[in-house]
Amino acid sequence: MIKKVIFIFVSLLLISCGKDPVPKPYGELRLEYPAPKYQKFENDCAYTFEFSDFASITPAKKPCWFYLNYPKMKAKVFVTYYPIQNDFADHIREAEKMVYEHTIKASSIDTKSFQYPEKKVYGNFYELKGQTASNLQFYITDSTKHFVTAYLYFNTRPKPDSLAPAVNYIKNDMKHLLDSFEWKK
Repeated sequence: MIKKVIFIFVSLLLISCGKDPVPKPYGELRLEYPAPKYQKFENDCAYTFEFSDFASITPAKKPCWFYLNYPKMKAKVFVTYYPIQNDFADHIREAEKMVYEHTIKASSIDTKSFQYPEKKVYGNFYELKGQTASNLQFYITDSTKHFVTAYLYFNTRPKPDSLAPAVNYIKNDMKHLLDSFEWKK
């Protein structure tokens, strides 16, 4: 009986010997998106712009309000339009309120003003960093008749590291939208 126990113990000892365990390297998720091809957004509204063919546009609940949908990223850019009727300051205040409501969760808010006087396009572009519900926002105006806002939202919990590739892709698309934005005559 003792011989059997010693034999089993020695067998287990020999079987368990092998290579030293080596930790597996961390896997990095690599998200790659196609190079954007831009197309002009034609509509009956007071404005037009170019958007990526990686996105689709669907109408929202009011006239001249739209969703730029990025289904593979589970993201939407919500675009709204307001005619200015002696309430320009109210529209600016509301757009900035939408940005600065995120100060509780945002680690920083980068604001960049832009202007294209030849097209009468002026506004601010906001990049919100941290665990915010909206990572990118902007408003565009001609400061007399028209006011457009846009907000990026993801259909997921805000995880800045995981969302960074998608945010950067959409950020480039939004910048192209701003560069190509024009008011209709």
